[in-house]
Order: sequence, then C-alpha cells, then structure tokens
Amino acid sequence: MSLTVLESRATSLDSRVLGAALLDHVGAEAADDLATEFETVEAGRRTVLFREGEPGDRLYVLRSGKVKLSRRSSDGREGLLALVGPGEPFGEVELLDGGPRTTTATVVADARLAQLSKTSLYRWMGRHPQVAEQLLQAVARRIRGNRATVHDRLFSDVPGRVAGQLMQLAYQFGVVENGTMRVVHDLTQTELAQFVGASRESVNKVLAHYASRGWLRLENKCIVILDDAPLARRAQHKRRR
Repeated sequence: MSLTVLESRATSLDSRVLGAALLDHVGAEAADDLATEFETVEAGRRTVLFREGEPGDRLYVLRSGKVKLSRRSSDGREGLLALVGPGEPFGEVELLDGGPRTTTATVVADARLAQLSKTSLYRWMGRHPQVAEQLLQAVARRIRGNRATVHDRLFSDVPGRVAGQLMQLAYQFGVVENGTMRVVHDLTQTELAQFVGASRESVNKVLAHYASRGWLRLENKCIVILDDAPLARRAQHKRRR
C-alpha cells in the first residue's frame, strides 16, 4: 500500500498543532512558517511508512489513526516499542543524527499524517535558528521517556507491565463512556503481547484475571476499563519483589 498526498501544504489551523507536536513552545511566526513545509498524506491499515535500516529522510506527525513502531531481534522476533496516537510525532531522531531507521513504522488504523522532509526541516531551522536547540531538547526528552519504558520492561513482572501499558493506552486513546473508560487500541492479541513484552499466553492470562476481578472488560481490539484504581496501583507496584 502507498501514501496518498492530499495537500501540498498544511492549513493555518495545522500550524499550531504541528508546532506543538515538535516543540513545547514555538512562536506563532515560526509555527506558521513550519506549516508551509508539511505535506498531508493518507495511509491505509498495514501500510509500512518506513522500515528498520532504511535512511531517515522525513518525519511524521500523526493527525488521526494509529501507527505502531516495532523492531526485530536477531532471531526474528518482533517487538512493539510504541503505539503512536494523534498529535504525536515520530521518525524525527534519524533526521537529526543522520543514522538509519531504528524501527519499522506500520499503520494499524487508517491514518492521516503530516510529513516533513529532512531538507524542509533544515530549511525551516535555517530561517529560525532559535528553534534548533529547542527541537534537540524535545527529542532528548522523548528519548529519555523511551529509555524509561525499556527500564520498566526489564525490571517489571508481566502483570505489572500489562497494567502499565493499559494505563498508557487509556491516556492516549481512552474515551469516557457511562462512567467507564473505553480504549480502542486496534491491536491484535499478538501485537498487544509484543507491546507488553511477554508471550501472548501470559498476557491473555493476566487480562482474563483482571477481567475476573471486575477491573476491565475485553472486546475486539478494545478494552473497557471498569475500575482504573487497582490497575493504577498495580502499575505503580510492578517491580519484582
């Protein structure tokens, strides 16, 4: 599947959203100028936006849909490192360090994206040199957050990791409905297990246990959180004793 270019330039409304996605604080002038460099594209489910090892020639900001970032181990197993939601950027690190892609980006729910080429990014930073340091700081914070996620996977038990990832998904995609939190994640059971970093059987067992406690209800590619307090406590006390 391929990308469909919808617009050669982003709209003025996009400028605030796109600027905030890359930087914590960006002036209106720089944000409006940045918007002129983006292209808006659409990609269907299962579209691969880029693959691990390829040159990094553009970054993306997801406007709608979902994209998974994954990588394979030396023995061929796939690990799901992140699930990107609307308003989040991805693929920006390689534009700054010049290295190859460290992950594969695959659309898991039909997506609308804004894409920015490396040439356009550097052209924009040349016109607004004050934002270069801010961009590096923002990327560094995201890398630090990714390392914290890896740390949790190394030193947490499976039930704790499941609870932690459910809370993260709820934060990203949760919608309150009748006193419950409906979380449509669009992942298969295998992908959800990869996201937790455990076997499918282990994750399903934990989810069934949480469901039997009345904490959640399982639906197709969706989890309805009925009581988030015990899940939050479990996520906070997820280190092995």
